[in-house]
Amino acid sequence: MSITLPIYMDYHATTPVDPRVVEAMLPYFSQHFGNAASRNHPFGWAAEEAVETARRQIADLVGASPKEIVFTSGATESDNLAIKGAAEMYREKGNHIITCVTEHKAVIDTCKRLEKDGWRVTYLPVRKDGLIGLDELRAAITDKTILITIMAANNEIGVLQPIGEIGAIAKEKGILFHTDAVQAVGKIPFNVGELKVDMASISAHKMYGPKGVGALYVRRRNPRVLLSAMIDGGGHERGMRSGTLHVPGIAGFGKAAELCRLEMEADGRRLRELRDYLNERLHRGLDEIYINGSMERRLPHSLNISFAYVEGESLLMGINDVAVSSGSACTSASLEPSYVLKALGAGDDLAHSSIRFGLGRWTTKEECDYVADKLISVVTRLREMSPLYELAKEGVDLSTMQWTPH
Repeated sequence: MSITLPIYMDYHATTPVDPRVVEAMLPYFSQHFGNAASRNHPFGWAAEEAVETARRQIADLVGASPKEIVFTSGATESDNLAIKGAAEMYREKGNHIITCVTEHKAVIDTCKRLEKDGWRVTYLPVRKDGLIGLDELRAAITDKTILITIMAANNEIGVLQPIGEIGAIAKEKGILFHTDAVQAVGKIPFNVGELKVDMASISAHKMYGPKGVGALYVRRRNPRVLLSAMIDGGGHERGMRSGTLHVPGIAGFGKAAELCRLEMEADGRRLRELRDYLNERLHRGLDEIYINGSMERRLPHSLNISFAYVEGESLLMGINDVAVSSGSACTSASLEPSYVLKALGAGDDLAHSSIRFGLGRWTTKEECDYVADKLISVVTRLREMSPLYELAKEGVDLSTMQWTPH
């Protein structure tokens, strides 16, 4: 089979819209263009029906009731609504939030904003495998803790946090639990009831749906979660998120969720095999490469590898016909080393020379072969020009060397 360049292996950042999703969206741009809030004529009824169908499809994917799905513009808004909305609504109960140092910026920056307004936030560390410690979580809880927000799957290293155990601790202590489930939903089984999640952020464009539409699952019973709105005007989405609904996007989101529910298991099996194949090819062809994060608790399509003794920018330039990321898509414009990898204990050099591989629905074995061959060739060539690699191979401990400035 021939391959088409460039090759896309950045499925954590975004996914192409599945053609079946596009087909589901098309009628709502022109033929059924009504406003879902227009309840006095057929155009509005058709739009509302599309929205409610999608609400049910998304609820079915995560084991929720359709009434617990609140539509937003995307996961960043969902994270903001969950965290700020809960902080505002429950500020009489307490002012303490617990999160983690490797969260997505949509969570970390939201917590930083709340700190400026007087909330206290505990940022739990992670171990070398990327997981938080449940004992540390328990120890961080105080009588003022109102919310725990820990992501289900990390967007850079693909590591799966123990969400069920965290949910059980939160439930036992009577604390709300929110998870940024963007990378997990649609990729692995995720059931809000079994995991004892009170709020979960979801995004369409990470699961073969369109950009610009997301959802927040908000539990309605045991406990009933109330949120202060961040956007006022019109009282849409049960008062939690006003604004005219993006009907074509929502219809596509629903179809994407339905396809994930039906095909996730088979997709996951195939992608795990491809990921392990790519990993094995790279490890067979190169030494001094290191997987970041737990391999056991990891998304099936996700791999993050650091290539020692290689300058990160040169590495990415050398494989410019392969779309990969050296960190989060939302922060890759920054020259700072990944804060996620630094939290795992990686030094600046390894953090800079890391690549995140995200495989997806249209990734082929031939593409994995091409990427492995290309990387092995580029890394080998760059190391031939690196005196550090040569010294390391001769057994010199580089950490003990004294460097003299010119």
